[in-house]
Amino acid sequence: MNTIQSIIIAIIEGITEFLPISSTAHMKFANPLLGISKDPFVDLFEIVIQLAAIASVVVIYRKKFFDFKHISFYIKLIVAVIPALVFGALLKKHIDAALGNLWVIAIVMLVGGIVLLFIDQLFEKAAVTNPANTDQEEISYKKSFIIGCFQVLSIVFPGLSRSAATIIGGMTQKLTKKNALEFSFFLAVPTMLAASAKSTLDVLKTNPEVFAKDNLMLLLIGGIVAFVVALLSVQFFIRIVQKMGFAIFGWYRIVLGLSILVLLYTHYIN
Repeated sequence: MNTIQSIIIAIIEGITEFLPISSTAHMKFANPLLGISKDPFVDLFEIVIQLAAIASVVVIYRKKFFDFKHISFYIKLIVAVIPALVFGALLKKHIDAALGNLWVIAIVMLVGGIVLLFIDQLFEKAAVTNPANTDQEEISYKKSFIIGCFQVLSIVFPGLSRSAATIIGGMTQKLTKKNALEFSFFLAVPTMLAASAKSTLDVLKTNPEVFAKDNLMLLLIGGIVAFVVALLSVQFFIRIVQKMGFAIFGWYRIVLGLSILVLLYTHYIN
């Protein structure tokens, strides 16, 4: 991976991280098109820049994140991240295999797109039937755990999208779109912190040479680019969902999923 490739991948990550279109899938699709070969550093790079992109949420919602008067906020995030930690450890071999299979990711991308076409109709009454749900304090520990269970789906099925799974999970708990979106953003922080720490430790144990000076510079550049782009992407996502709903992302996923399947079938990408 060179500097230009790292910047392109970081831009893709920053744009897609908070959209329900799977940033992981986009990076996995982009790598072969950019001539990036799979290796331990590339895997680490993808995880680290995801964390950098998610750090933008801490900046945007800094008052919420650093309001230590409401300890329940942090406890709810811990409760919600537990299912991902448990199943991530138990299903590591399955996850690694699925992440390396572009056919699986493309099919999940397509199916997830079809699901998103109907999300607005399925949950259109949430804001009306639950007008009191205007603040994160309305999210109970039980709801937090259930949303965390939905997040597991994005781990088991790469390409589903962590944000899509958690947003839908929130809406099944009768949260408004705003609350579902924000809790999805918040939950991303501990989730990716854990994933980044695990990935870094694994690489340190098996491939410590990955942390050469040149690679560290690529990680720094990629992290900064992903962070800045994600700052803009979050605001864009909130406006689009509030005005147009999720269907537009569903159609995008369907088109992209079909396109990747065609490219795989014709051996344009492997």
